[in-house]
Amino acid sequence: MSVKELGFQQTPLGELTLRQRAEPRLGGIDVFEVKLGDEYLMSSLFTESERQLATTGLAPLTGDLDVVIGGLGLGYTAVEALKNPNVSSLLVIDLFQAVIDWHHAGLVPNGEFLANDPRCELRQGDFFELARSGFDASAPERKFDAVLLDIDHSPEHHLDRGNASLYTFEGLTSVKDQLKPNGTFAFWSNDQASITYTERLREVFGTAEAHDVEFPNPYTGATSVNSVYIAQKNGTMKS
Repeated sequence: MSVKELGFQQTPLGELTLRQRAEPRLGGIDVFEVKLGDEYLMSSLFTESERQLATTGLAPLTGDLDVVIGGLGLGYTAVEALKNPNVSSLLVIDLFQAVIDWHHAGLVPNGEFLANDPRCELRQGDFFELARSGFDASAPERKFDAVLLDIDHSPEHHLDRGNASLYTFEGLTSVKDQLKPNGTFAFWSNDQASITYTERLREVFGTAEAHDVEFPNPYTGATSVNSVYIAQKNGTMKS
């Protein structure tokens, strides 16, 4: 199997690489992958739950929407968010400047679309640090209609140990404080939905749901499951 390395950066968390390869089990289609060390962060082969993160996270909202996304990856969540005609402004924060550069250089399938949409800004930053101080470092008082997060593997499995504090009561409260009234916080998880964690979100935000997202896995020949959590500030979602 031929693998082409399109991008590389040494980071404090390990070697960050962008790869392209042909997948023989699917007729030789091109697959793009982002890896951090030995861990796969994103694959263009599995995008259903990343796209549902945007549709689910924005579904309760109306009017002009100001949205922030934590984690750019291959851009599927951001592209799906921009398909919503109510989204007037989208700030995408990624820890690695290299990932942003790959999009601007057109090295990934969604790069040109995101780089050319005037509503979308790709900005380097530490989402978890900004959760404490203000997601828009140039305007710390800015409030958002929705915060969408796709960085860690799950609330319990983090890319960096320092990320764990976001998922505590205090960390979630910091996110809530950056939302407008009725704003939503949604995030992706590689695991099936947890009742325990849904209850923690409900405790902070008032309403919360979790949805399992099933999709076919050509490597196992079975169905795989990710999940999307969504909480709404002062919201009226079903609990």
